[in-house]
Amino acid sequence: MKLSTKVAVIGAGHAGIEAALASARMGVDTVLFTISLEAIANMPCNPSIGGTAKGHLVYEIDALGGEMGRAADAVTLQSRTLNLGKGAAVHSKRVQADRKHYQAYMKSVLERTENLRLVQAEIVSVKADENNHVCGVMTHLGELWACECVIVAAGTYLESRIFVGDVNYESGPDGFLPSRGLSASLAALGVTVRRFKTGTPARINRRSVALDRLEEQPGEADPLPYAADTPEDYMAGVKQLPCHIVYTNQETHRVIRENLSRSAMYGGHIHGTGPRYCPSIEDKVVRFADKERHQLFLEPIGADTDELYLQGFSTSLPTDVQAEMLHTLPGFEQAEMMRYAYAIEYDCCDPTDLTATLEFRKIGGLFGAGQFNGTSGYEEAAAQGLLAGMNAALKVKGQEPVILPRSSSYLGTLVDDLIIKGTNEPYRMMTSRSEYRLLLRQDNADARLTPIAHRVGLIDDARFAAFEQKQAAIAQEIARLSTTHLSPAQVNPFLSELGQPPVSTGISLADLLRRPGITYDALAPLDPTRPALTKKAALSAEVQIKYEGYINRQIAEVSRHEKLESRMLPSTLDYQKITGLRLEAAQKLSAMRPATVGQASRISGVSPADISVLLIYLGVR
Repeated sequence: MKLSTKVAVIGAGHAGIEAALASARMGVDTVLFTISLEAIANMPCNPSIGGTAKGHLVYEIDALGGEMGRAADAVTLQSRTLNLGKGAAVHSKRVQADRKHYQAYMKSVLERTENLRLVQAEIVSVKADENNHVCGVMTHLGELWACECVIVAAGTYLESRIFVGDVNYESGPDGFLPSRGLSASLAALGVTVRRFKTGTPARINRRSVALDRLEEQPGEADPLPYAADTPEDYMAGVKQLPCHIVYTNQETHRVIRENLSRSAMYGGHIHGTGPRYCPSIEDKVVRFADKERHQLFLEPIGADTDELYLQGFSTSLPTDVQAEMLHTLPGFEQAEMMRYAYAIEYDCCDPTDLTATLEFRKIGGLFGAGQFNGTSGYEEAAAQGLLAGMNAALKVKGQEPVILPRSSSYLGTLVDDLIIKGTNEPYRMMTSRSEYRLLLRQDNADARLTPIAHRVGLIDDARFAAFEQKQAAIAQEIARLSTTHLSPAQVNPFLSELGQPPVSTGISLADLLRRPGITYDALAPLDPTRPALTKKAALSAEVQIKYEGYINRQIAEVSRHEKLESRMLPSTLDYQKITGLRLEAAQKLSAMRPATVGQASRISGVSPADISVLLIYLGVR
């Protein structure tokens, strides 16, 4: 029997799911391979979707026709918007997700998607033809599947090893089998393989914790959903579960310090590089020795389980030490661990080997996504998977790929950082990584990306019509607020109640809205004939008015940089022969092969003077 498909996706974690769904929804025959059907959409680390900058990525995934936002809405246990005390650019939605229900939701979606087959099989090798273009994948059972494109979304499974104290053994996360052999096959094709590390805390039985001694953290009232097609009032009928906050103390730190030599990380057993922005608790105690305490969050894993997740307490210490340090926490004196904490090492690629489409430069048809590309986090993985699946499908169809510039999205920023700057540790998206973050807000993700998704076939005409209607309503409301003026007699009593200075002349509703502390909702008594807007449309109109000056400055900055981003560099350009280009720059440019002058300008070791030489050279050719 001849087995074949167009696109083969390896791994059914968050990256693999979005990759397979994107490819299949674009009409391309796709097979999604997973070591275990029970591991689909697993959350081996914290049971949440979103967070600072990560929430932006979830909105972008939804705007591009992905599934993560819809799934998160459907299984939300608690919703909060982070950074509300700061500007709109960094407001980030985060939800606690029901772990098992999330898995069941995603498995059901995969099973019901046309053009998509779900196969439980371990892929042990990728085959390539004489032109170094992929042509098939081999399973552990000896089945050869012919294909035109392969997307590696193996998560933390590649040659993975678990570490707990001085005990270590081959295993994937949560006790699933590791992937053996695929790393060697990829290396033989020319993939640069590296070793990274991550970890996860112990899981605690709820009944063994004195929750009344902890600080309760409830969800927010009336939260907005991630997905465009989730009803805005959906969460009104959902009973949100509380999280709880607890802090480490000097006794906790003493236990950790006295046992550092027994930690797998400090004991020299782990050689992979761990995530800077999600360190283990022993790493925090060592690196921030002056801190008297560290904040921890006790989070629910599901509505029908008493298993709790202690965020911030990741460790590779042995089990007896885990128990001892856990019992030093207030309210945790009798705490029972249901799953021990562990660290995990795994193989991944060097993302500088990739292009902006997430295809390998030297291996045609081979794409990477997720933690295989050196990132951390479910959201970063899912976003990359969506882009890789989209571009693999476009490649099969013989159509132009989708390349997202930094100014378009956090996904574009993430990919550009990976392929140009690379990463020597698991990469985590943060709002500070984008120089255009005021343009890349949660509220306008659809305005930035939905037209692209509609063009490639990931969003249907009905949803696109609803999107256009929303954008028209936002534009009309901004215009109405800007042209509706009120007299001082109408406005000053309102301003007096808010402690705001009065006006002596007429003022527009838009100018009132620009005042600090005045919101769109607060203006309702002065604006009784306002049109009925959805909450998302009203929010977007408010933000655009309030930050108009700053937004316009960033738009002008993007326009200036577009000249460099649009200046293409020939793939055959011999940098060694360009007079005036420094040797280091020529070597870096030859190795990285940037597609544009803009990309070249962001390569470490390439100076502004080198870019000037390049521009002069390109101008006289």
